[in-house]
Amino acid sequence: MSLQRSTRESASVDWQDCAVDALRGVGRENAIADAISSAWPRWPAAMPSMISRTPGLCASVRWTGAGAGMLTAMNRVHDVVVFGATGFVGALTAAYLARHAPEGVRIALAGRSADKLAATRAGLPAAAREWPLVVADSEDQVSLAALAASTRVLATTVGPYARYGLPVVEACARAGTHYADLTGEVLFVRAAIDAVHELALESGARIVHACGYDSIPSDLGMVLLHERAVADGAGPLTDVRLVATVRGGFSGGTIDSLRAQIEAYESSPGLRRVAADPHALSPDRAAEPTPAQPRDAGMPSRAADGTWQAPFVMAPFNTRIVRRSNALLDWAYGPELRYGEVMGAGQGVTGALMAAGITGGLVGLVGAMSVKPVRGLLDRVLPAPGTGPSEQARAKGWFRSVLYATTSSGCRYRATVAGPGDPGYAATAVMLGQSALCLALDDLPQRSGSLTPATAMGRPLIDRLRLAGHTYDVTTA
Repeated sequence: MSLQRSTRESASVDWQDCAVDALRGVGRENAIADAISSAWPRWPAAMPSMISRTPGLCASVRWTGAGAGMLTAMNRVHDVVVFGATGFVGALTAAYLARHAPEGVRIALAGRSADKLAATRAGLPAAAREWPLVVADSEDQVSLAALAASTRVLATTVGPYARYGLPVVEACARAGTHYADLTGEVLFVRAAIDAVHELALESGARIVHACGYDSIPSDLGMVLLHERAVADGAGPLTDVRLVATVRGGFSGGTIDSLRAQIEAYESSPGLRRVAADPHALSPDRAAEPTPAQPRDAGMPSRAADGTWQAPFVMAPFNTRIVRRSNALLDWAYGPELRYGEVMGAGQGVTGALMAAGITGGLVGLVGAMSVKPVRGLLDRVLPAPGTGPSEQARAKGWFRSVLYATTSSGCRYRATVAGPGDPGYAATAVMLGQSALCLALDDLPQRSGSLTPATAMGRPLIDRLRLAGHTYDVTTA
């Protein structure tokens, strides 16, 4: 079928046929499909009620004509949908949006259970009380296609992403829907790049991974350094080291993601080599001009200022996101850039002991998670997915990332990215919420495909996060 009707945005969409075909294709009664057909003359006014009653709606949306790939308020029911809203971080993100989204932004909550969604919404600030609820399941392609087609931006907290994320990414790429997630999983991002990058380029979708503490401080900190070096005529960046300090804990989702990645290694040992590649997320591995990169993990070390440093648990992911950003920008940061991350542990004997403890803890955790019987025992004591600390505990947390940079001319800079709140929960909800609003509302670089926070949003997101209370500064060192 090829019946198409023009919209006011000069795009054309075969809404009627795709809806009818989708409903009939999954065994819906013909009466429902006929009801959709009869509603066609008043489309898109009928869309919200139809979507709420028929989760298979618009499973095969395709855009054609001059407006292909353009997401406007007129051809989507929602501006932002939070998928996974009943989970701990999903609910925090929804609460943040209820408090801080501009008036008039159309936000919906999505998840597998209508009852749980309703309960989550009831606990949110008053601004969310009328938000629509959309039932969708990452294992149901029809419901995912309908969900993606209904919104301009989908922000998903449904993880582990390696287990549940790829169908969601594919649905957004096909629908031309911008996408943001919180993944810290190298293998998932690599799989998503390979699966949907070309499709998203065609549809106009911005697929943006790592929109939380993984990896916004790292990725946007590099934007600050690059902009300052260019403004000063200081030459390309050659060496950058991020030193992270935090107060907070690992989320259950982070632990679950680590478990999923270790299980992937067990099922396919070759994947370990993929994840270990410093340029695992490069758009063109063979073209990478950079020299050998700093190790992701090593023994505790002492910096020139006397500060002890330890391996940073997020370095194996964050560094690859930063290197992908550099490559997507044609290595604008610097073709000879060496980028690494460590965790600051303090000075003196206390710092040395802290660095040793962090290193031993990481080695022990990864080692224990790699042994199946021990992994089961750890599940009893580690945070479970969908759980998290109290509001009071989250409020006591904070994060601070300091990036020390050197350029080809010898200039030195220091960028600081910091913010209040437990980085894995409160601060991440701010980052994901503002990323979703940025993708939905802001004038962004004309890019699509599988992107990073820096390449998809960059300076507009920095500006948003500053207004949200986070620190983004750069000075000479």
